[in-house]
Amino acid sequence: NLNLTLFTLLIHIPSLIVNVSSQQVFPKKVSADFRFYIENQTRDDVSRKQVRIYQLYSRTTGKHVQILGKKINANGDDGGKYALLVVETETFGSHIRIKGKESGYYICMNKNGKIIGKPNGNNQECVFVEEYLENNYTALVSAKYKGWYLGFNRKGRPKKGSKTTQTQQEVHFMKRHPKGKVDPLAEFRFTTVTKRTRRARHATRER
Repeated sequence: NLNLTLFTLLIHIPSLIVNVSSQQVFPKKVSADFRFYIENQTRDDVSRKQVRIYQLYSRTTGKHVQILGKKINANGDDGGKYALLVVETETFGSHIRIKGKESGYYICMNKNGKIIGKPNGNNQECVFVEEYLENNYTALVSAKYKGWYLGFNRKGRPKKGSKTTQTQQEVHFMKRHPKGKVDPLAEFRFTTVTKRTRRARHATRER
């Protein structure tokens, strides 16, 4: 009887090991905490945004767009503190929000087509869509009011959105780095230094 019992146990041990291993390696249900983490990552707006700082050169005025607060114009000097723009771009798409680095106000367009600055850019009126033109310029059309563009007249004053079209020079801009801005790749460039030989070091000492 004892031998029979031992024999029975030996037969069933491999199947027990397989069952335990499969439960550990291949769990039937994914952890609830893991699902919660994935959902949070998917809904996290910050993780899907890119932030850049540059200037918008106006083709009409030959100056740069500047955000003074509620007032916005295209008379900013190259490198001027109010002409530095913080551009928040969605990773997937060309929808952007433009904020003044100094003032903290966003460029927005209201229902009347008027360009104004707002301290909070979460409103859809503060979202623009980039349109790349053949002449290397960029046009910014309102995401909420279709066909209405960000534009400035020759005096640098904002143009009413309802009176703009993509072909007008008043709505053409060019992205520029701030004056004196170092090439962002410069800090990653390395200079190869050749190790001097003993003869070279000795010659230097004799001088």
